Amino acid sequence: MDGFFLPATLSRCWLNVTLAPMNSPVLIACAHGTRNAEGQAAIRHVMAEIEALRPGLQVLEAYVDVQEPELSGVVEGLPEGTAAVVVPLLLSTGFHIKVDVPKAIKSRPEVVAARPLGPDPRLAELLAAQLRAAGLTEHDGVLLAAAGSSLPDGSVDSEEQARQLAELLPNKVRVAYGASAKPTVPDGVASLRAELAEDGGTGRVFVSSYLLATGYFHDQLAKAGADIVTAPLLPSPVLAEIALERYDAVLARAS
Repeated sequence: MDGFFLPATLSRCWLNVTLAPMNSPVLIACAHGTRNAEGQAAIRHVMAEIEALRPGLQVLEAYVDVQEPELSGVVEGLPEGTAAVVVPLLLSTGFHIKVDVPKAIKSRPEVVAARPLGPDPRLAELLAAQLRAAGLTEHDGVLLAAAGSSLPDGSVDSEEQARQLAELLPNKVRVAYGASAKPTVPDGVASLRAELAEDGGTGRVFVSSYLLATGYFHDQLAKAGADIVTAPLLPSPVLAEIALERYDAVLARAS
């Protein structure tokens, strides 16, 4: 595959663009789904960036909840025998990865799934940059706020992302969840504030939004009692780059 550089107006920076080989498997970009219009636009922007980074690659939109088209319908709509890779635009392993995606593709052996976008060191770098831009100092505490999952793997992934973030910062870094796991974000904020006070510090509590886009979960972070809440991860070209790496990793294993 020939790589070349060209300016991408979507992200306003120079991106490494690689032409897709002929007959490349379809990439099904599968997000959670949201009723928030801004969040919907942010996810579709990632899909457009994936297409811009890999000209010639067919990218299909799909969701596991709330929005249409549903993943199962997208898979069923593929012509028989069409190879495809489902790339979850999700940040951790959880019910959707373990249950919904396998269920949607089980009748189509030529359709396989990649792993989610996180954890990833580049996401840690993005989170750290957002925190610094928001005014984080060495005296403050950081609470990584993830969506949460009823399955243990989701917490393991979020804890690993927090560990990667902590490697980049001198601050205390803890994890909390919006739903389905403990501690909740409000409890995490209170606990971290108490921890800072016990150490004799007067630092603030920053909630680092470990969410892709605005929506219900992000809106709840403002009510958790933190001093500052950072923006979600999007927009950033990093997510499209990681998504393509997840797609390529599946193809490399199959070759």
